[in-house]
Amino acid sequence: MRWPLLLLLSLLLAPPAAGPQAAEVSRTAQILFRLKDANQWRAHVMVVAHRTGWKENGRIVRPENSLEAIRNAIALGAEMIELDVRQSAEGTLVLMHDDFLDRTTTCRGETATTPLAVLKTCHLVIEGTGRATGETVPTLEEVFAVTKGQILVNIDNKLTPDILPRVAALARAKGMAQEILIKENLWNETRISEAKSLIATVGPDVTFLPILADDAVHEAGFMARATAATGAPAAELVHWHVDGTPLTADGGPLFSAKARAAAIRGNWHLWANTYPIVNRAPGPQAGGRGDELAIREGRFAESWGFWIDRGATILQTDEPKALIAWLEQNGYRIPYDLTN
Repeated sequence: MRWPLLLLLSLLLAPPAAGPQAAEVSRTAQILFRLKDANQWRAHVMVVAHRTGWKENGRIVRPENSLEAIRNAIALGAEMIELDVRQSAEGTLVLMHDDFLDRTTTCRGETATTPLAVLKTCHLVIEGTGRATGETVPTLEEVFAVTKGQILVNIDNKLTPDILPRVAALARAKGMAQEILIKENLWNETRISEAKSLIATVGPDVTFLPILADDAVHEAGFMARATAATGAPAAELVHWHVDGTPLTADGGPLFSAKARAAAIRGNWHLWANTYPIVNRAPGPQAGGRGDELAIREGRFAESWGFWIDRGATILQTDEPKALIAWLEQNGYRIPYDLTN
């Protein structure tokens, strides 16, 4: 397979390995090379499994924010999982999307006021069927034990930004600070300055990504400043879709020719979100061209393919299995070296 020049040089110039494992290049290291050198890897589309990858063919088949879903995303070959972080009554970092436990577990009550010992009796359920599984609410530390060296972790922080240094410290203690990504919405220069302060607090070994939405960001110059100021290798882009309007015809300002040129100049990825939002029209963050269009109607080229045609090299989806299969069938994936 084709390796970036810097990686080849680093391997050639590295000191002799201390043992057989010292020369191994983990899968997360390979993903990071592709993430941080967008221009070298624009022929490959990365996949992010939203809520750790809980759906298949429009159906919820495993618990969201679960170790089961994470292991499945790794087996599928996704590059990242997206997960939601909250804390228990004692402050232990746990995976949970909602304020309350009711929707996704067998327990009731507020996550933040529930002791960890109780959370460990709360079984995750498969939403829709309500079937309880054998897995209880996982801690972030348990997640890191599964993901280390296997898949990057995209942190969706459901609390205030001051929790992120703790997330980073936990990852750093596990020797995997580079394997997590944190993010914040940016829409003006003040927000860029606040992001820079956050990065200084969290530490430079953690990857930061800006979220840019086209209800506030309309020009490529701001996209370039936001990514350059934060050292971001990608920008998560949202093209809002108004209910009842036609599918986007051009992808909006964040996927314009100028935006793509800015990404090439800055060597960063355009990231499109195609997963649905509850009680919203299909494709709410993707101009109507989301997972529903692909899965329900079989219009893959008009959904996932549309964003790839406009420069997207990272797609965040609820359908990692179907997306990876379609990407491979259409030549949008370059295999990783998994012989190590």
